Amino acid sequence: MARRTKSEPVPEDFEEHILDTDIRDEMQTSFLEYAYSVIYSRALPDARDGLKPVQRRILYTMNEMGLRPDRGHSKCARIVGEVMGRLHPHGDGAIYDALVRTAQPWAMRLPMVDGHGNFGSPGGEDPPAAMRYTEARMAPPAVVMTDSIDEDTVDFKPNYDSREFEPTVLPSAIPNLVVNGTTGIAVGMATNMAPHNLVEVVQALRHLIKHPKTDVEGLMRFIPGPDLPTGGKIVGLDGIRDAYETGRGVFKMRATTRIETIGRRKGIVVTELPYGIGTEKVMERIKTLVQAKKIQGIADMKDLTDRENGLRLVIEIKNGFVPEALLEQLYKLTPMEDSFGINNVALVDGQPRTLGLKELLEVFLTHRYEVVRRRSQFRRNKKADRLHLVDGLLLALIDIDEVIQVIRTSDDSASARERLMSVFELSQLQAEYILEMQLRRLTRFSRIELEKEQEQLRREIEELDAILADEGLLKQVVSDELGEVAKTFGTPRRTVLLESAGTTAVAAATASLEVPDDPCFALLSSSGLLARTTSDEQIGTGGGRANHDVVVSAVRTTARADIGVLTSAGRLLRLAVLDLPAIPPSANEPNLQGGLPLTEVLELAAGERALALTSLSDEGPGLALGTRQGVVKRVNPEVLGKDEWEVVRLADGDEVVGAVELRTGTEELCFISSDAQLLHFGAANVRPQGRSGGGMAGIKLAAGAKAVWFGALEPEGAVVVTSSGSATALPGTEPGSVKVTDFAEYPGKGRATGGVRCHRFLKGEDTLVFAWAGTGPARAAAASGAPVDLPPAEGRRDGSGVPVSQPIAAVAGPLATALADAGPRTEPGAEPTDGMPG
Repeated sequence: MARRTKSEPVPEDFEEHILDTDIRDEMQTSFLEYAYSVIYSRALPDARDGLKPVQRRILYTMNEMGLRPDRGHSKCARIVGEVMGRLHPHGDGAIYDALVRTAQPWAMRLPMVDGHGNFGSPGGEDPPAAMRYTEARMAPPAVVMTDSIDEDTVDFKPNYDSREFEPTVLPSAIPNLVVNGTTGIAVGMATNMAPHNLVEVVQALRHLIKHPKTDVEGLMRFIPGPDLPTGGKIVGLDGIRDAYETGRGVFKMRATTRIETIGRRKGIVVTELPYGIGTEKVMERIKTLVQAKKIQGIADMKDLTDRENGLRLVIEIKNGFVPEALLEQLYKLTPMEDSFGINNVALVDGQPRTLGLKELLEVFLTHRYEVVRRRSQFRRNKKADRLHLVDGLLLALIDIDEVIQVIRTSDDSASARERLMSVFELSQLQAEYILEMQLRRLTRFSRIELEKEQEQLRREIEELDAILADEGLLKQVVSDELGEVAKTFGTPRRTVLLESAGTTAVAAATASLEVPDDPCFALLSSSGLLARTTSDEQIGTGGGRANHDVVVSAVRTTARADIGVLTSAGRLLRLAVLDLPAIPPSANEPNLQGGLPLTEVLELAAGERALALTSLSDEGPGLALGTRQGVVKRVNPEVLGKDEWEVVRLADGDEVVGAVELRTGTEELCFISSDAQLLHFGAANVRPQGRSGGGMAGIKLAAGAKAVWFGALEPEGAVVVTSSGSATALPGTEPGSVKVTDFAEYPGKGRATGGVRCHRFLKGEDTLVFAWAGTGPARAAAASGAPVDLPPAEGRRDGSGVPVSQPIAAVAGPLATALADAGPRTEPGAEPTDGMPG
């Protein structure tokens, strides 16, 4: 039953005031306020930490809840409730959507949330589970984003009801906006930023710190283009260059595919899709085109994607159709090729601005300078306060008996405090601290500890004062912290950058005529990336190299020639140079970050590794191979009408550990075994054999030992690099020690002998985990691609190594020297007649 209400009578002194307002003015004012609220409080990220308000509130709340990576996951419903109740008074759906996105590895290049449960699928076809079923905690990068937030590094503002405070920005030691990108639609404007590789961004930032006047071209030497979380290929770099200069540009994304034989048919296997595209969307589009008869030749489609093998979409082709031609149609008609429009709009000082690459990096660096300055001032004040108390306590300990007497003869604590201040000339804080001191602090050992603490505090205050007083030192601190972030969270590049779309199979002959058969070099990096140079000019003298970019093998060839790839299984695989992405000449060593992964063009068996590149010339001294069991072989490869063939017959359990193309036939062949024995002998001592030959005895191995490295080198100026470790440790878990020795220190021995010792094991070491010999000075890289510093060359008799911070995975000598020694250039159109050893 409805309840009746009785209105209150109007007071006698009530006066009615009616204000007439134009509806257009009211709508304009209200709309502008709404638009500003959407722009500033919802849709656009801050250029400093790269976060929208809801994302910032999520990370801050998770940090306040203690959901760190070393603790258990918490229900997402609890996290969303905390964010909504304390800081973000909007719908829980918007908060949960933002939380889900920050946990998706296919949406974020560096995920900030570690999710547990169903967080959706790349294309959005499979939505995430409800928040009551999923769990989350902070990912390690999120800890770095919020680190030192409690040290007065950023400003705080009241929350929506002024009961609590929230940060206006996070300290953000990671350049999150450039690394993870963002997308958002505001009122009258939108933002769409592409993700990038953290290592490349940090390299550009550190370069910008040292050279503030560098231009976009200088920064693009470190950031050649976006690095999408889903990999794939980017075709055409003009749009990227425009976006880096003006903040706006468009580039094309293309799926990564390969042609395989599937049963009795050929098939297109898709292993990577463009950013934001899922398999369901591609399959639905292909099905629609087939039904409309706009595309022909497809027999079947299978989505074999799983967690173990990743994305794998198989498109079977009917017999009689050219797979390459059909692939080009799929690129044009389906989402397998899509466009990405860059629109770098972000908030700078509360105002939306369109920023180029340099402006984005400069805003982040300015923020980091301010954070480090405020953090240093906060720590300096804290340590100064502590030093003040320690100084007072030490003054009291000098005559502790009188201190006790003063306290005991005082009427109350206030009187004791005043008397201590007057007798010992202490401040109020020092006197109160002495009154609260425990009796166990009155020991002699406690005084020694206080004196050590006093000295340590003074030294730390001096260091912090130096940072606050010297702008250059502050910038160096920021640069070092960025380098540590890249070392901790950096990963290899996933996206391949191509200047153009390449060639199609339909017009393969025409494409070959369009591409001049100019001399060039084919390169192989330590991380398995392939590329070719645009010319055979000397590339450089080897300045600072980029991470995961050590060139371990190079061969002189021409753009339309074929080269061979020698593998650990004793196979020689044919590879067309035209299929490799071209990189321009550089003043330093070539940057292979935009190279093509070797697995995209060659099929290797499980455990099989690519060792070196070689020309397919039937002239010259030929190839030299060394196996794990100490067998050596020389063979002259012949150009056959096959894609692959064996160059050595291996015994059971044996594999090739080193392969090199000889230049003169007078080189020294060198073996290094796991028990630290080194043997080298002339290549002329090894008789060439046919491809089916099994080789001959190279090094005599002790029981349980095996060869870890084989190669050929010129003795003059060569060095030997050996790294020792434990055979029982998991690979890559122990750094071990490294030794560098001049190659001339080791005398030559006859073939089939045991050689001489080259490394003395320290305690806990029993094997060589890595070895290399060649022209120095050498450069080393870890498995992650990070550079590893090598010790200087030392005498042979002190055989122990120097400890290093991380295990060595690859070593290469100066590339320019090797290229200069590769012999005369090949004229355009002629077959290559000489090669470069790996």
